[in-house]
Amino acid sequence: MDENSPRLLMYARQRTVSTADAEDLLQDAIVRLWHYQAERGYVPPDLPLAFHTLRFITLDYGRRRERTHRRDNKIIELNRDVDMWHDPALEDDEDAQVLRKAVDSLPTKLREVITLKIWGGLTFAEVAQSLDISHNTAASRYRYAMEHLERKLKPLHSSRHA
Repeated sequence: MDENSPRLLMYARQRTVSTADAEDLLQDAIVRLWHYQAERGYVPPDLPLAFHTLRFITLDYGRRRERTHRRDNKIIELNRDVDMWHDPALEDDEDAQVLRKAVDSLPTKLREVITLKIWGGLTFAEVAQSLDISHNTAASRYRYAMEHLERKLKPLHSSRHA
């Protein structure tokens, strides 16, 4: 490592956007090479194998980064003219502020489901997939969140319509 790590780091740095990423990828390569040791008789890996391993790790990194970049750009493009998360007309609306505070007071698990279902426009199956929970759990969290909001907002509704 003392002898070859600077060369390996320079190689990784040429294939990444930052030194920190290059260091992380080099560490991943070292860990992967470490796992090869048992089958190689605990002989230090030769330099070509180290470069080969690092090359594939950096290729995977580049593919992941490119897919993420394309996905993010597509989302930005689709929502360029539509701001579904924030309606400036409701910013000063007292009811909207009360509702926002009520939603913010929900436990995180319930708030996530409400946000994805109502503002995100996802189905329960999509919510479940996004949060890595079952379909039934997503539906029950939604129901609990709605009950919680109803209890919290009921006094407001009663005072206005009494």
